[in-house]
Amino acid sequence: MAKSSRVTLCSFCGKSQAEVRKIIAGPGVHICDACVNVCKTIVDREVKAHAPSDAAKPAFRLIKPADVKAALDDFVIGQDHAKKVLSVAVYNHYKRLMFGAGHLPHTDDTFPSEFTDVEVEKSNILLTGPTGSGKTLLARTLAKILDVPFAISDATTLTEAGYVGEDVENVVLRLLQAANFDVKRAECGIIYIDEIDKIGRKTENVSITRDVSGEGVQQALLKVLEGSVCNVPPQGGRKHPNQEYVRINTSNILFICGGAFVGLEGIISKRLGQRGLGFGSIQSQQDHGDAMSAENIMKSIEPGDLVRFGMIPEFIGRLPVVTVLEPLQVADLEKVLVRTKNAMVKQYSKLFAMDGVKLKFTPDAIKAIAVRAVELKTGARALRSIMENLMLEVMYELPSRDDVVEVVIDCAVVAGKRRPILRKAGKAGDAHETGLDAA
Repeated sequence: MAKSSRVTLCSFCGKSQAEVRKIIAGPGVHICDACVNVCKTIVDREVKAHAPSDAAKPAFRLIKPADVKAALDDFVIGQDHAKKVLSVAVYNHYKRLMFGAGHLPHTDDTFPSEFTDVEVEKSNILLTGPTGSGKTLLARTLAKILDVPFAISDATTLTEAGYVGEDVENVVLRLLQAANFDVKRAECGIIYIDEIDKIGRKTENVSITRDVSGEGVQQALLKVLEGSVCNVPPQGGRKHPNQEYVRINTSNILFICGGAFVGLEGIISKRLGQRGLGFGSIQSQQDHGDAMSAENIMKSIEPGDLVRFGMIPEFIGRLPVVTVLEPLQVADLEKVLVRTKNAMVKQYSKLFAMDGVKLKFTPDAIKAIAVRAVELKTGARALRSIMENLMLEVMYELPSRDDVVEVVIDCAVVAGKRRPILRKAGKAGDAHETGLDAA
């Protein structure tokens, strides 16, 4: 019987079976793999054209306050009140943005009509507290939780426009850079301005000269904090004529300002004790000693106290949410060392594990390190300095030795009475101890 001479051809491009990898047969039609890919591209393009644009999708996640605080607890020890304040503030802020974009379930016809024309304003946040209490860490962790762009700026480098230093627009530029120059995403970000207390007025008296790094910076930040369209130079630096700018609306950017405000407790205590004079007032303070402690004094902060400190009223008015972080105590610092996700003991243990060595801290050593950190009065920042000095010699010596399997740090090592204990593996596999200097 003669072999059939019919050749299967693609009904779309006319190519034969020999010219393509695969031909799929249908009822009276055939299509090759190349035409299938072309059809898929066309369909995807049509679906994308008729689908809701990415501009309608929120550029952030809305997380409930309790979940935000629970996530903060993994990274920051203590400061429960500050965490609650921040959790509620960021939830309300981003709920406001999602409502405006129509992404909340209650933005349909069932939403009460009397609230339709009500505009919810944003509430920027002011964090006060001693150095090393976790202000910057709280802000950075918030941005990580919410998955939004985050930028940190230092208020001490800012000056009035036209003077040596950075313009206030550079604060927004850093956020734009963190968002990879995606303006839409940057306009939903968080900016943390550190050392905000350093731009207070230098004196309470009105000066005939400009306070270019104090009150002048506060005045320049007013519109940025409240919400305005900033012309940001993409490359940074000073503005000049005929320069191209990126326009960013700061109305939806959440600003968190932080500062230690050293000396503010004196202003507050003076206000609280100004009703009494002479021996009677001294006796009253002694009778209420607990209430007059530094921590409780800071909790009584009022806008007028910040004005007396050197902040202008207009600036304080744009930071309506004020929370005070408490100094970290010994128990808090012990938890910082061992319990947080990025605890310092875990970090050093990982470094030692890279060399195949186990690092062990005894409980009394952890407490001794925390006590020394409290004595240095720089909060959690003192922990790394103490740890670096404590581990310097052993980190220098250990990479050159192959016989050490474990390093033990106890209270005597922290006190400087002896060197870290090195445990070496014996011939039978049993470990024995030796001092670092007995190598």
